[in-house]
Amino acid sequence: MSFTISFDGREVSCREGWTIGAALTAAGVRSWRTTRREGRPRGLFCGIGICFDCLVTVNGRPSVRACLAEARPGDVVRSQEGAGRDDLAC
Repeated sequence: MSFTISFDGREVSCREGWTIGAALTAAGVRSWRTTRREGRPRGLFCGIGICFDCLVTVNGRPSVRACLAEARPGDVVRSQEGAGRDDLAC
């Protein structure tokens, strides 16, 4: 089954069983978090939930590891700054 999720306001195609990280990578998105101090881009690194480089905000919940979180139809995914501040004003 195919469906879409939203990432920073754009639709991203997804398939059942994919993680959010897999969907973003398949859509050509390589970075979705920046480090707090230096603003360096981060995305998938280890792919198994060890490193925390792939943190995103999912449905308003910050600091979700994209490599572990299964994508669900209608998920609203937002890029994240640092280790988990969710600024709803953005």
